[in-house]
Order: sequence, then C-alpha cells, then structure tokens
Amino acid sequence: MQQAIQHDIAAIQAIEAVPHIMNILSEATGLRFICVARVTEDNWTMCSVLDKVDFNLKPGDELEIQTTFCSQVRQSAKAIVIEEASKDSQYKTSPIPVMYGFESYFSYPIYKTDGSFFGTLCGLDPTPTALKTAKIDNQIASFAELISRQLEVNDQLSSAKSALFDEQSAAKLREQYIAILGHDIRTPLSSLKMGVDFLSETLSDGTTQKVLKRMDNSVNKMKRLINDVMDFTHGKMGKGITLNVRSSETLQEVLLHGVNELATLHPECHINTNIQVSGPHYCDPERIGQLLSNLLINAIVHGDHAHPIDVYAGKVNGVFTLSVANSGTPIPEDTKAKLFQPFWRNKNAKHSGGLGLGLFIASQIAEAHQGKLSVVSNEQATVFTFSANLRR
Repeated sequence: MQQAIQHDIAAIQAIEAVPHIMNILSEATGLRFICVARVTEDNWTMCSVLDKVDFNLKPGDELEIQTTFCSQVRQSAKAIVIEEASKDSQYKTSPIPVMYGFESYFSYPIYKTDGSFFGTLCGLDPTPTALKTAKIDNQIASFAELISRQLEVNDQLSSAKSALFDEQSAAKLREQYIAILGHDIRTPLSSLKMGVDFLSETLSDGTTQKVLKRMDNSVNKMKRLINDVMDFTHGKMGKGITLNVRSSETLQEVLLHGVNELATLHPECHINTNIQVSGPHYCDPERIGQLLSNLLINAIVHGDHAHPIDVYAGKVNGVFTLSVANSGTPIPEDTKAKLFQPFWRNKNAKHSGGLGLGLFIASQIAEAHQGKLSVVSNEQATVFTFSANLRR
C-alpha cells in the first residue's frame, strides 16, 4: 500500500501544471492553502501543496482520515464547499474546522479515468471567503478534471515506455505510440488549452495573466514536441512525412504567420522578412510553414542576437526558394553532414530544450515535396535553403 501511495505522489509531482493550478486557484478564491491529496478508505496523504498560512504540511505527510472532510467527499462523490464554517448550519458543530483553524474550505473529488477515486483538490483559509459562485465552481471542477486527465496521460506514457523495451513487439508498439500521441495525449492537452484560454478571458489581474502565459507557452511547446515525435515515428516506420498537397493560394499567408508568431515569442531577436509568394502553389502550405518555423527556431537558438535573422521566400530562376540566414559561429564541415540526423546535437552549441528533431523533420518535409534542403555556413552567415518546383 505504501509503495502505491508513493507512486501516486510521484505521479502528481510529475504534472508540471499542478503548481500553476494551485497558484491560479489561490488568486481566484483568496484561499492561502491549496493542495492535492491522495485519499483512500484509510489514508489521507499530501501529494502537492501551496501553503501561505504555514500549516507546515509537505508532500508525503499524512492526516488521520477521520479528521478530514475528504473521507465524506470520497463516499458521497460530491464536492464540499464552506464559506464560513462557524456560521454554516451544516458544519458549525463539526470539530474539523476548529481543529485545523479554518473558516472557508473546499474539497473537490479527483477520479482516475477508470472511474476509481484518486483523491481531492482542496483549499482552505482561516478567514471567511465567498466560494459558492458558478464561476469558482466551474474553475475548481475544471482543474480537478484536468488533473484527472493528466494522471491518465502519465499512466499511459509509463505503460508505453515499459512496453517499448520489449523488442519482440516493437512494430505493434510503434502504432500504439502514435495512437497515444495522436489522441490520448492531444485530447487532455486540448482540454488544458481550453482551460487556459477560458481563464485568460475571465481573470484579468497581472499575476494570474503571467502564470497563464507561462502555461500557454508550455502547452504550445508540448504540442510542437508531440508533432515532432509523431512525424519522426511515421518517418521511421517507412511512411514518411504525410502531406496534404493541393493547389494553394495561402502559402504567403502561412509563412508570414509563422514568422510573426516566433517574432512575438522571441522579442530579443530582430527578423527581417522578404516573403513574396504570389499565385497558386502545388504543395502542403502548412508543412512548408512548419519547415520555415523549424529553420527559424534553429536560427533563433544558435544565431547571434546582435545581428538580424533574414527570411526570404520567392522564386529564383523559376524555382520556389525559401531561406533563413543568421550570423554566428560558422558550422564546421564535419558537422554539416550530421545536421539533418534525428536527435543529433552539437555538444558545444546552445540547446533549445527540444528533442533535436527540427532540422531532421525540415529535411523530410523538403524531401516529401521532391525538393532539397541545404546549408552554407561561413564567417558572414549560416544559410539554410529549401528549393522545390511547386508547380504541377
């Protein structure tokens, strides 16, 4: 039992969004103590905590289950919300608020996706607080659901990781891995994105907006990592990069959007843009936009920020050409041959925190368009160039 509890504590600790969730709930409700607890029939164990009132509880600490309302939440499957315990008709005679010195309190159930009870998302404060509003109820319930979904993702990833070591079932597991990335992870990630967007629109104070901005950036980074891994896995299974090729008038719009998005995320970099792509192009514009984003991220990470990054897209001798140029240390000749290998990184270069798949996927997109991705690097600049005939 104790080993299982420790596993559950570690699962909550592994969810990066939990500290942000507790901060947002503290700001939204005014409660200075927020926690996630693992609750069984016999045990109450702290998994993660935000403590601004010095209750001195830390992950792994236990409380007598009979001295908490969480046992009641577990049995009834209903949340408990108390705004002022000393005047509450139902709870004013209970010894629990007096024992822990709180007036305002909430406890919402957290379930695993198989329907089994995991624990509670709780908050309390020594002062009375208005908690019984639809807005606060929706926020707490939504975050409890997000934690539940993330626990599912962690369980599935753990199972997938263990299974991937089984060499005999490698081919089948690759398909399962794609399914997990494509659906089972993207679904809760989409829920998290919706929750962040909802809170961004409803909560306006500066501290909360900063936290939500960090969460949104983390969600977008996770989405990019998932897309990279899916593309890599498809490529290694022999299916190659999937394209939706059609006659498109939107290529210029897609490329400009990609540049503007990264320019907003990296204001420390100056990006010169010369994109003149008119008329229809027979291609997958979103994939070419991804290619440009990968090249531009590479330039942002490895380039010299004292000099601008130059982005060009247009026709050269009748052939569509896209290039990204940055200043910085030239790439050695023996390194150039390795740049487009998956997971390869130059040990002496700066790292983006990614998986080392960006240039590999860019090269695969170029190949899928029957084009070429090349690099030239010298003291003046490092230039990555994609060229292809995007006509029927």
